[in-house]
Amino acid sequence: MKHEAIRKMTIAAMLVTVMLMLGYVESLIPTGVPGIKLGLSNSVLILAICWLGIPWAFALMLIKVLLSGFLFSGVNAMMYAFAGGLLSMIVMAVLYRMKGFSLTAIAMAGAVMHNVGQVALAMVMLKTKELIYYMAVLMLVGLVTGFITGSVATALNRRIPPSLLQTEQKQKEETDGEKKI
Repeated sequence: MKHEAIRKMTIAAMLVTVMLMLGYVESLIPTGVPGIKLGLSNSVLILAICWLGIPWAFALMLIKVLLSGFLFSGVNAMMYAFAGGLLSMIVMAVLYRMKGFSLTAIAMAGAVMHNVGQVALAMVMLKTKELIYYMAVLMLVGLVTGFITGSVATALNRRIPPSLLQTEQKQKEETDGEKKI
């Protein structure tokens, strides 16, 4: 059991590192439009849901928001990242648990909801309803970026050997299941 916890923490640490690197790279790429970026960290969160489970993925999102805010963007941006990240993770967790949704569809929903969460917070903070029009644009952008990040997550999930990521307990369960057949 101790080995399993260490394995999960190690994978989680690697995923946080990847998310921070991707976030930093994205911060260097000007889009010319506020609030629009590819959101490559979303791919990593999708993988975290698959590989570590929903509670770990929520924790990774929170760690990424805090560290990115302190390292790259500041407290104000952290609030928006948290609002979007929380709403996104809730929707992705629900869809993942429902089964039947592809990782790409889950990522698309997550990207859209991330934008919805950020714009909703901006509407409250700035006390304006006018941002609702901008939300429509960001929702369309979210569908496109979510498709891209979901496709990346799907490709990685298919290509990385499960034995590399599975805990000893999961490997034992699968081996025991094969012996029964």
